[in-house]
Amino acid sequence: MELEEFTRRLTAEAKRLAGFDTFDDGQSVEDYCKEVAASYHADPLYREEGPEACAESDVSYWGEE
Repeated sequence: MELEEFTRRLTAEAKRLAGFDTFDDGQSVEDYCKEVAASYHADPLYREEGPEACAESDVSYWGEE
């Protein structure tokens, strides 16, 4: 799967799971996902798990300090 598709799917799943489009600091979920998707995609293990699993893992840490 190409990075563009991976990013699109990761972003869609992250927004679905989070239920919002913008973080409290004003950064959009879409911009955040564009930043992190490349690192997930670059790792063969994460790439094999798929973008939805990566989104689920990433979103589970949102809101923790």
